[in-house]
Amino acid sequence: MENFKLHHLSPAIGTEIQGIDLSRVLSTEIIDWLTELLVERKVLFFRDQALTADQHIAFAARFGELEIHPFTKNNTQHPEVIQLYNDKKHPPKVNKWHSDVTWRKEPSLGSILLAREVPEVGGDTLFANMELAYEKLESGTKNKIKTSLAYHDNQVFLNNMRASSVDEEAIATTAASFPPVKHPVSGRKALYVNQIFTRSIDGLDPDQSDKLLIELSLTAWNSDIQCRFRWRKNSVAFWDNRAAQHYAAADYWPNTRKMDRVTIQGDVPC
Repeated sequence: MENFKLHHLSPAIGTEIQGIDLSRVLSTEIIDWLTELLVERKVLFFRDQALTADQHIAFAARFGELEIHPFTKNNTQHPEVIQLYNDKKHPPKVNKWHSDVTWRKEPSLGSILLAREVPEVGGDTLFANMELAYEKLESGTKNKIKTSLAYHDNQVFLNNMRASSVDEEAIATTAASFPPVKHPVSGRKALYVNQIFTRSIDGLDPDQSDKLLIELSLTAWNSDIQCRFRWRKNSVAFWDNRAAQHYAAADYWPNTRKMDRVTIQGDVPC
């Protein structure tokens, strides 16, 4: 594919593509190739991509309709761009393994994260291949979750609204706009539960549900299914939100880390 070079970050997940310029209009052939590679490798990395907001959005839009996140701080001129800015006054809070917006009926296909400013050291992002996580489960656990559905909600965002003194009527209105949803725990033979948004597993009593969710969530911590990406300014990560989880290390605080994210809409998991 042109003069692109591939560098795998680990056998399990993650590939850096060298020699590609995301600011230009890429051919349909290249977009199709990237789509296939994303499914295979789960997360793609690119260096030295000094993209404008318009270029960031245009690249993401080649893969589908874009989301506007209802709870995050978004760029005022480009609401598709989520501004994930952390500094001394705004410590990071997402250092848990998760997939994005699994509380939507149609969760994200993937996200494209662009580094605007990064600390000299720290602030890496880890990614885990949840298809491999499923494969490594014991057969008894696989049978237990084969037809299970899990509840996903946005309670963490509602709690943030409450902590910011938003009135309860507004919180109730927001909650009604995004009710909890059920998704298969494992459909494409990939685990689809996470620490932040998965509340319970359908059909189990609370103790059983909590115990199983802990067991399934811990699978992402297996270093055999991970890669770790060290950011530099203008680096880009594009991950498959359906089959990968990510963990943003918060070890850099109180230093500054500024990232822009554009997210592509997905389908109902099945």
